Amino acid sequence: MPLDQAQSKSLKLRETLDHPVIDGDGHTQEYHPVFVEYLREIAGKEVTERYLNSRIGSSRWHHASPEERIDKRIHRPPFWTMPAKNTLDLATSMLPNLFRTRLDDLGIDFAVVYTSQLHMIRHRDDEIRRAGCRAINLMNWDRFSGHADRITPAAVIPLFTPEEGIEELEFCVNELGYKAVQITGVVFRPVPAIAREAPELSTSSTWVDALALDSAHDYDPFWQKCVDLKVAPTTHSSGQGWGSRQSVTNYTYNHIGHFAAAGEAFCKALFLGGVTNRFPELRFGFLEGGVNWAVSLYNDLFEHWEKRNIDQLRKTLDPAVIDRELLAEMVMRYGGEEMKPYLDHFTKADGSPGARPGSAPEDPNCLDDWKATGIDRIEDIYDQFIPNFYFGCEADDKTISHAFDGRANHMGAKLKAIFSSDVSHWDVPDMTETLAEAYELVKKDLITKADFKDFTFANIVRLQAGLNRDFFKGTVVEADTKKVLAGN
Repeated sequence: MPLDQAQSKSLKLRETLDHPVIDGDGHTQEYHPVFVEYLREIAGKEVTERYLNSRIGSSRWHHASPEERIDKRIHRPPFWTMPAKNTLDLATSMLPNLFRTRLDDLGIDFAVVYTSQLHMIRHRDDEIRRAGCRAINLMNWDRFSGHADRITPAAVIPLFTPEEGIEELEFCVNELGYKAVQITGVVFRPVPAIAREAPELSTSSTWVDALALDSAHDYDPFWQKCVDLKVAPTTHSSGQGWGSRQSVTNYTYNHIGHFAAAGEAFCKALFLGGVTNRFPELRFGFLEGGVNWAVSLYNDLFEHWEKRNIDQLRKTLDPAVIDRELLAEMVMRYGGEEMKPYLDHFTKADGSPGARPGSAPEDPNCLDDWKATGIDRIEDIYDQFIPNFYFGCEADDKTISHAFDGRANHMGAKLKAIFSSDVSHWDVPDMTETLAEAYELVKKDLITKADFKDFTFANIVRLQAGLNRDFFKGTVVEADTKKVLAGN
């Protein structure tokens, strides 16, 4: 039998650790025909057939000629994304009973497992999206029943509107018993003017709604519902097909950095939109994108606030503070003949004082980019960022060390990176080597053993059990997680 094998590297490593290992982002590959049966039971024949037909439409790259792909700029979609040669891992990703059997060999004590049907949460057809998410949630609750001591699945919550999100969240938590949830961090919406004046173009002219800043909806009721139900929203939002990731021929070009780009858009909106100011107890997880983008964002926020907080703007960048007499004198003395015809531009109070063309006065209601955050001092950035945001990192990501290097981060911060095995995907050729690969960071002195404990255990506890202190109740890691929550 294929399970009769020598101890894996990860199991040997786990036996040397003085703490459990929690996988913050495992994955399951649902068998599609089974999903279709759940969908048919929930939504009926017509919606199910529409869904099956829409899957062909969403894969239009495969049905287009090379010339059509270029003409319509159809980006190259993912392909060959599941294990193949390692057939045992393929079976493990599909079969929860086998997944549980192999956890020890993976060096993992407990796993939070996410769906691989990420397309469903983004489906533009309202009926298909909502029924599809419900089908996934019912299916995975059934599939992983009996394994709650070692595995918990994450519910998928559609969020094109806060109302649909609240409805599915209440169903999953209150009626099924889910503890972990996955949302989308971005929603693609048609540009209103295009949808109104040229509706046939509305699907080709969209904007990215990051749900927390300039959104089409007020999502505060949904965030409040997450607090009320004690769940931490986590996201695997895709960045493929937008921004620069629109290659017609190269999937790798589209894949690199796409989760990071979507995660940054959502995280930045949550912060500048004031969500962590209004809901300081809420925790968010950004998965599969690594943490390097977050290190950059965190430090950029400090550097932007220093130069562009409202007081500094008025003191140093408001055109009203220009010394126009001095400027005119400098223009007269050093500007030469070519500048003389424009001297009055520099002396008039409403003239254009700089190198760029003049513009209308700024809207006074849009001057303070930080208003929603409520920030009064630079230290508030730390307080509204570090405790609230968690970042899923895969084992082969060497930039994880940047999160734990307080010397390079403002206020000595260590960002909350969490171990994400990402098993069942193409980037994990052998499930049993993932944990051991992550430990290379310690062997190479890139992080400490204490950092590794936070990475593979404590940070995941703080994310998922920050609001729900009973998240790990009844699991094999319950006693150890209580020590983390108690501050030990």
